[in-house]
Amino acid sequence: MDARRTDVWTAVHRERAALVRDLETLAPEQWNAPTACGEWDVHDVVAHLVDTAKTTRIGFIRHMVTARFDFDRQNAAGLVRERCDDPKDTLDALRSVLTCTRTPPAAIATRLVEAFVHGEDVRRAVGLTGDYPADQVATALEFQLRTTVKIGGGRERASGLRLIASDAPVDGGTGPLVHGSALALLLAVSGRPVEPDELSGPGAATLAERTTS
Repeated sequence: MDARRTDVWTAVHRERAALVRDLETLAPEQWNAPTACGEWDVHDVVAHLVDTAKTTRIGFIRHMVTARFDFDRQNAAGLVRERCDDPKDTLDALRSVLTCTRTPPAAIATRLVEAFVHGEDVRRAVGLTGDYPADQVATALEFQLRTTVKIGGGRERASGLRLIASDAPVDGGTGPLVHGSALALLLAVSGRPVEPDELSGPGAATLAERTTS
């Protein structure tokens, strides 16, 4: 495994372990809290993370064929496979895949996007705060800026804007400035709402409006 992939997997494994520790503190009702990830609640997001951690390249293709090449249908089927009746069992399943390095046929940076964005989906839903490595968040952000929304990226949301991260060497695009942490920018271009004070600059309102598109 090359150094870059090793760094990515180290960050992903660290984030999975940190999320498990946070999930261990949840009250039973918090597992039902709605998240910013569509109609999924906290339990659904965790089940999805278990599913993606188990997914191999061949398995992904097989599941996509079964889902008639519909990403939403494929994700929904994976959630059903991995969502246990008792959240504690789903949490145990997440513990069992902490150090997995399986991945669907996608760029390795997608593993960072998955870990950070869904980690925030969970934490923000229950009032927790994550601690993420800014350099790896920047890698995830740069990937999202290059990738179309149709396949899970955020290129169109950032179109016509200049995004500058306050805590990482990210300065991309042209147009009205949007300034914020790499994490806030990553969430926004990934279609997640952020707090008003997380983004600033003349383009901030435009990007915030696009988080639902």
